[in-house]
Amino acid sequence: MSKTKRFLIVLAVIAVAVAFLSPSIRWYYLTAAEDKALALGSREQIRDYAWRMARSDFAVLEQLALSENTEELPAQFDYLVDRAATVYRQTKLDRPETWNIQAIRRIYRTRADLILELEDYYRSKILDIKSLHTNAVQLGLDLSGGMSVVIRADLASLAEVQGRDLSAEERDDAVVRALEVLNNRIDQFGLTEPVIRRQGTEHIYVEIPGAADPERINAIIMGRGKLAFHIENSEATAALEQFLQTNPDGIATDNTVTQAGILPDGFVARKVYRKDTYGLDEWTGRYAVVTAAPGLDGNYIETASVSSDPLNGKPVVVFSLNAEGAELFYQLTSANLNKPMAVLLDDRIRSIATIQSAIRESGQISGFDADEAANLALVLRAGALPVELVVESQQAIGASLGSDAIMQGTNAVLAGLLAVFAFLLLFYKGAGINATMAQVLNLFFMLSILSAFNLTLTLPAIAGFVLTVGMAVDANVIIFERIKEELRQGKGRRAAIQAGFNKAFWAVFDGNITTIIAAAFLSQLGTGPIRGFAISLLIGNVSSLFTALFVSRLMFDFNTDVFKRTTMSISWRVK
Repeated sequence: MSKTKRFLIVLAVIAVAVAFLSPSIRWYYLTAAEDKALALGSREQIRDYAWRMARSDFAVLEQLALSENTEELPAQFDYLVDRAATVYRQTKLDRPETWNIQAIRRIYRTRADLILELEDYYRSKILDIKSLHTNAVQLGLDLSGGMSVVIRADLASLAEVQGRDLSAEERDDAVVRALEVLNNRIDQFGLTEPVIRRQGTEHIYVEIPGAADPERINAIIMGRGKLAFHIENSEATAALEQFLQTNPDGIATDNTVTQAGILPDGFVARKVYRKDTYGLDEWTGRYAVVTAAPGLDGNYIETASVSSDPLNGKPVVVFSLNAEGAELFYQLTSANLNKPMAVLLDDRIRSIATIQSAIRESGQISGFDADEAANLALVLRAGALPVELVVESQQAIGASLGSDAIMQGTNAVLAGLLAVFAFLLLFYKGAGINATMAQVLNLFFMLSILSAFNLTLTLPAIAGFVLTVGMAVDANVIIFERIKEELRQGKGRRAAIQAGFNKAFWAVFDGNITTIIAAAFLSQLGTGPIRGFAISLLIGNVSSLFTALFVSRLMFDFNTDVFKRTTMSISWRVK
């Protein structure tokens, strides 16, 4: 391969590594502490923050408008000026000479439009930072503190409820559904992204980094999604809407109607929800009157997936039922043809569809975009949790442990690097500079790979990186010693470098590939700290192979061809 191609490959790898590591750099070093706190909060907290800040900014703008101020807007509204400039450009309006309140009012004609624009800015800002945190290198429980919880799925109770022994597939499906429920619910409690994984056949391990409240965690674990299908009474819904038009306070917070006779016997009022711009359930302002008893609950659903309607190509959610559920659903749908049926999760109406034909084994629900359909499919699969969860152990770790561990790990890496650099520079002189630059790139590549695969940085992972720093020197030592042997035989710089790398290749490759194989097996078979150590060791060895055999060789050739070096500074005794 030509030197130009190798140089372009190295540049491309560095560029990709910078892109992978960029979220981590921006999150840990370029994001303000108060923005981090907001991004790590729940989406409800983000919504409250955006609502509050939008109305605070609007109050300032309103005051400027009332005073007929013609001066340029304060610096705090630079974001609004940027957005207004885009609107002016898109609508082909003449750009104002001064961005004052009059220029803003020209395109935001109503209070509601301007408030929505202000709120959209703050919402987008914090949600983008939240996304940045998701893509950054995550700190493990041992570094950032938090809680670890071991949960057991009570499969014995489930078998007792079913009145029979569960098959291996049913036991496995119950635990998988529990995992999906925990992943689906975790954010509403204002916790950072957790680590939720299965342990064995019936245990679930949850790690929640950061400050975590045990009571809130228990609320996540003990809560159960209650999914059910109810038939809607359209006439009663219309009567309730008409009643509320003249009596806006005619329904209490528990959905009970204050006037008797509005709801027929056996029916209840429930709110209709949709997803808002924050990804949260938002009440549409509507009520629907549905049967108090569900026609079918979610325990009978076996599978749910997203498909597309063959007629219009729009997303639909397809679900299938077990044998008992299929018979119940057939009776329900055949008795209520052309009537609306509501899908409720935790007593919230998520969807209403008209029954067009009797449904037995499977059915479909339409009226969603792609994201909403995917969410509903998850609700159908995970909402009906047919197994109780039992907390077997909880362990809290203070954040101070994480600070100390990070400092110690950072010091260990720096001390190891400095010791290695000192050895390379003193023993191999000018060639040591080459190896030192390769080691810096090696560490950079390791961190970028960690970020690219969204892996978690733990104490064992730091230990693996420290070990890799020391092991990476082996390849340089083998190569340099080979080059020295060629120089002793009287070969010139170019020939010595070529022969040294060629003869050292298999020794370096074989030495690293055995460690890579061992680390690969440990990463697959090990758990917890062992797996973290193995993954970091695996990443480090792969990266050090690239830098030692590819990058280091390129730097030697660069000095030979570009700077026209004819001698080697590689030893105190060999010239």
